Amino acid sequence: MEYQNHTTAREFFLLGLSNLPDLQALYFFIFLIIYLTTLSGNSLLLLLVVTDGQLHTPMYFFLSNLSFIDICFSSTVAPKLLENTLGKNRRISFLGCAAQMYFSLALGAAECITLAIMAWDRYVAICNPLRYATIVSGRLCLWFAGSAWAIGFLNSVLHAYLTFRLPYCRSNHLDHYLCEMPALFPLSCKDTTINEIMVYITGGIIALFSFLLTLVSYVHIVNTVLRIRSARGRSKAFSTCGSHLTVVSMYYGTIIFMYLRPRSSYSPGRDKVLSVLYTVVTPMLNPIIYSMRNNEVKGALRRALGRKRKSFRM
Repeated sequence: MEYQNHTTAREFFLLGLSNLPDLQALYFFIFLIIYLTTLSGNSLLLLLVVTDGQLHTPMYFFLSNLSFIDICFSSTVAPKLLENTLGKNRRISFLGCAAQMYFSLALGAAECITLAIMAWDRYVAICNPLRYATIVSGRLCLWFAGSAWAIGFLNSVLHAYLTFRLPYCRSNHLDHYLCEMPALFPLSCKDTTINEIMVYITGGIIALFSFLLTLVSYVHIVNTVLRIRSARGRSKAFSTCGSHLTVVSMYYGTIIFMYLRPRSSYSPGRDKVLSVLYTVVTPMLNPIIYSMRNNEVKGALRRALGRKRKSFRM
């Protein structure tokens, strides 16, 4: 075959977001602030859920699971992005590239499924409030959370194997800031049709199924809420779901457009912006949106600060 006469790349050069020197320091500062905000916001939310007894409910169990996924997801991408933004050496080893793609893909799929589970949880809470405690048991929560992680990592094993068994002999300059399948495929000197078909199949099963489950859940939620006679009751129900809908719309929109589209529409500049949205920005926004729109989280934070003040006075 043609690719047998070429040497397969053993490392890649990440070209990053921009080659303009004047923008590197600005990008570094912006993404450092975003990453630190992501770590602190999600860690604080996770700590509140673990330590505050009033948040020991299925809804906040799933929210804390989402926060942990976001911490891991952001940490898979952001440190290398920060290193490459200011550093001159933008190399990443073949194994390092495979590891980054494996974990980012696995955590991205786990987040996708977790968001769908959270929509279903809100559906049960609003549409079947009297049966909520019996339907959404602690064992079921653990099973759902474990399934999201397991499906994400099993899906990633398949794609990592198929992607990194390809020969990369056209170029080792990756026009991206992270190792991602749509950016890697054009570098291979072997036909990637099988890889792309598997992306459509698994992406359709995970992303589209999660999106449809979320959509169906919210159709039932809206139908139930509109039957509430009290305007205050309707407002409270919509406020509970509004934050989740904001996160879901941003996350699913970018994921589906990034992976479930023809290869001919690949555009490095546009795709890097889309990747920034779901790998860097969304993990930062999740705790901010949920905290600002949720009175129970605000109450837990006030109680935590109150306990802190009392300990200082003693």
